[in-house]
Amino acid sequence: MDIEITEGIESALPIAIVPFAQQGPAPISISSVVSNDLGHSGYFKPMSEQYMPARPTSPEAIQFEQWKSVGQNYIVIGQAIPAGNQYNVQFQLFDVNNGSQLLGYRMTSSAQDLRRTAHHISDLIFEKLIGKKGVFSGRIAYITSSGQGASATHRLQVADADGFNPQTIATSSEPLMSPSWSPDGRKMAYVSFERKTAAIYVQTLATGQRVKVAEFPGINGAPSWSPDGGKLALTLSKDGSPDIYVLNLINNSLTKITNSTAIDTEPAWSPDGSTIVFTSDRGGKPQLYRVSSQGGSEKRITFSGSYNARASFSPDGKNIAMVHGNGNDYRIAVLDVASGTINVLTGGPTDESPSFAPNGDLILYASQRGSGGYLAAVSLDGKMQQKLVFDSNAVREPAWSP
Repeated sequence: MDIEITEGIESALPIAIVPFAQQGPAPISISSVVSNDLGHSGYFKPMSEQYMPARPTSPEAIQFEQWKSVGQNYIVIGQAIPAGNQYNVQFQLFDVNNGSQLLGYRMTSSAQDLRRTAHHISDLIFEKLIGKKGVFSGRIAYITSSGQGASATHRLQVADADGFNPQTIATSSEPLMSPSWSPDGRKMAYVSFERKTAAIYVQTLATGQRVKVAEFPGINGAPSWSPDGGKLALTLSKDGSPDIYVLNLINNSLTKITNSTAIDTEPAWSPDGSTIVFTSDRGGKPQLYRVSSQGGSEKRITFSGSYNARASFSPDGKNIAMVHGNGNDYRIAVLDVASGTINVLTGGPTDESPSFAPNGDLILYASQRGSGGYLAAVSLDGKMQQKLVFDSNAVREPAWSP
């Protein structure tokens, strides 16, 4: 995957990530990973290595006036020294203007975990300088498709947030849909049509073990984990029209939450677990509604636009990302829960499947151009936009890990 910044922050911070001191060959360049992470965030403008005036690897070797003269605000230096089967990694972040150290850490990493260690360093730097938690150590799930008809192959894949280390979780000649992370990031719920009818599975990522949790007659779709990880909200049509149900994963009990002749689907839990927001056409066109997670009366919460669907709560519960449509134009928008105000973030016309990053600052979504699909991300204020370009020409239904 390649990440392209299509719109960045005008005040992106100049920062120099100096190549880390390494003894002998290393599996990766930590400084390159950190530089790519920070650059792809849109908040930073990392200095190209070829233009660096020096390559300091210790604090006493830094000549701050030298870096100030080339317009850098911050400098990062570090080392990755082999120690048996592991690496001793350390880094320091300095303010160029006053020469003060802002951050410094030492950590141990195995060779195979060096990329993860680099992402962790990026997270620490991002939080220190921007004041928000970084998302570079996270993972994303998505569906890819190749071929057509009987030769089609559908894959549920999980990769690092920068697209590296993709792993196939499930493969099928029939469609796979609606990946949903468990709150602890260890399991994935998804819909599979591998038996020609819809069924919902829960799969443990580390072992590949999976359990079929729903295969009722009719629709089995849109699984969504409760914040405590003990329940799944589902869309089932076993009693007629599609309604929202809650499945207790401990005792397999099923509770019907909505009871309507309309189509109720795409449930999303609020972070405190008290509320489920879902899509319904009971008013004539798809809109978002809210209901207690215990069931009860439903309340419509979207009124602007002819189409509002596929809700995704921000981690703090203050915002809901959704697909906002008028006519044949579908864009990603954010609903302010307190005020009811809707802010449209993307340009459309075929944007779908929004998913909040764990820091609440970015929204991952899918879009289409021609016959191909790709993923993109937009900041909560709409100022920063990324395009995530995969080798596959059909990528959809992204979900950011907790």
